[in-house]
Amino acid sequence: MRNERLRAAMTAGGWTHATLAAATAVDPKSVERWVNLGRVPRRATALQAAETLGEDVHALWPSLRQARAARAVSPELVALYDQRADLPMSAFTDLFAQARERIDVLVYAAVFLHEAYPRLNALLRERAAEGCTVRIALGDADSANVQLRGNEEQFGHGIESRCRLALMHYRPLLGVPGIELRTHGTTLYNSLYRADDQVLVNAHVWGVNAYGAPVWHLRRNASGGIFDTYARSFDAVWESATTVKEG
Repeated sequence: MRNERLRAAMTAGGWTHATLAAATAVDPKSVERWVNLGRVPRRATALQAAETLGEDVHALWPSLRQARAARAVSPELVALYDQRADLPMSAFTDLFAQARERIDVLVYAAVFLHEAYPRLNALLRERAAEGCTVRIALGDADSANVQLRGNEEQFGHGIESRCRLALMHYRPLLGVPGIELRTHGTTLYNSLYRADDQVLVNAHVWGVNAYGAPVWHLRRNASGGIFDTYARSFDAVWESATTVKEG
């Protein structure tokens, strides 16, 4: 996947593959792979490139952030993050890109997905074309629970606007075989981002915006467990949600 942030930074500064390669002592083909294939350089090289471009290294290559190693409290727990803001965008996009059977998203808005990765719709189309079932459940901007969340997180009416913006982002996917979009008015205790047998769970904390709340990455055990609890929760919300129609 292309590294759009790196490409934009290079364009803004007038850097070419050759000139950035010379500044970081690598081959121009390496820089080309960073940009066009999303390859991640070694940390020392990445730091040098970021300094050269005047950018934050984690903004250019979010995967260089280190997740906290999970304690052995559950065999399903892959990683634990103090807050969603600590996750690289690749944690979400790579998860979806690897899906072969199912992608489920349960949120109120989560517009950060489209803002940070403009190719999200294209990625979901690609997965659906390969046989994935994609289910997106967004918050109903007019529901009492969404409005209450805005007050609790001191977002006011902003959360309602973000729900409508999220719906606008996903609308181009209406009618795409294998993709369904619904809105829900349930109390959102956790945002869920599932791909097959893995899920990112963004907990919600009273008075804290979702980006400041913890995230745990789970992988399903053959015997089930925590993962299945969240999967059943998604299914229950999905059944009560309203299908978004074309037009």
